[in-house]
Amino acid sequence: MRTILDPHLVDPSAFEPGLVVDVRDERRALLFDLGELERLAPRILLRVTHAFVSHTHMDHFAGFDHLLALALGRMPRLVLWGGPGFVDQVEHKLRAYTWNVVHRYEVPMVIEVHALGVDGARRHARFDSRRRFERADEPRGPSGEAGDGDLLIDDPLFSVRARFVDHEMSVLAFAIDEKPQLRVASDRLAAMGLATGAWLHTLKDAVRAAAPADTMLEIRWRDRAGEHRLQRRLGELRPLVLDEVPGRRIGYVTDLRFTEANIEQLAQHLRGVDLLYIESVFLDAEREHALRKNHLTAAQAGEIARRLGAKRVVPFHFSPRYRGREEALRAEVLAAMGVQQ
Repeated sequence: MRTILDPHLVDPSAFEPGLVVDVRDERRALLFDLGELERLAPRILLRVTHAFVSHTHMDHFAGFDHLLALALGRMPRLVLWGGPGFVDQVEHKLRAYTWNVVHRYEVPMVIEVHALGVDGARRHARFDSRRRFERADEPRGPSGEAGDGDLLIDDPLFSVRARFVDHEMSVLAFAIDEKPQLRVASDRLAAMGLATGAWLHTLKDAVRAAAPADTMLEIRWRDRAGEHRLQRRLGELRPLVLDEVPGRRIGYVTDLRFTEANIEQLAQHLRGVDLLYIESVFLDAEREHALRKNHLTAAQAGEIARRLGAKRVVPFHFSPRYRGREEALRAEVLAAMGVQQ
């Protein structure tokens, strides 16, 4: 089944962290972590509207500079989310450069930065190229982009939530939820004597916006007999033309200790997740080394996936010591999940 969101690892070999999620048919994308972004084509990076940073270790945040350099003069708006102190850290990045001409760029750029605290408090700031990226603190985030609790983004097509896990520092684990998808029932449409057209997009938009059932919609299409125009109520059209299909939940989990507290956080956040991207840094034979590094072994990642009831798992963030042995890590994850190979 074709879905709204199309996720794939920034590094297909799975050594570097990062996930890019394309929003199909929307010419936009989401990024989770800003590591080695040079692996992504500029056409993909220029579609990014939101980036979510799990934590600001270099391998998860150093790519911010690459994204910024590419976006200047091309991208009008970028929204960033991170954890405690994130607004200050982005400000330090921007202040490290001299911006004596950026205010004259033909395409100005606004960077909106949001930081989620462990206590749930939020901080928000804007950095505008027309003001040489000077920091402007905001009392609250823009509507739909700074909700309550663990909700970060509430888009008509998807939402993004975050919970903290422990890595000897606070790290954000993300849940990306597709909203229920609206499918056109082609057989019923034909039986009604109607044809496809731009009006179907209008219908879907009205449903997603929760418009009143008595909202009148115009149906227009052209065929061999000429141009046709009808009016119908939203409440009448929706059940006849559209079927609702549940969306998927996608998890992105990286850099955490194997502790019951972390597993409980993930269970509250990602139970029954459809697609789980989870770090699997070392083989379980090196469990003591993984403990010192505050990372998961592949077996521990598989056990977490099993306890969450994950339907599909994609391991990533492999240690470089396993180059050429990636399949051993993947096999260990599946074995711990109890999946027959």
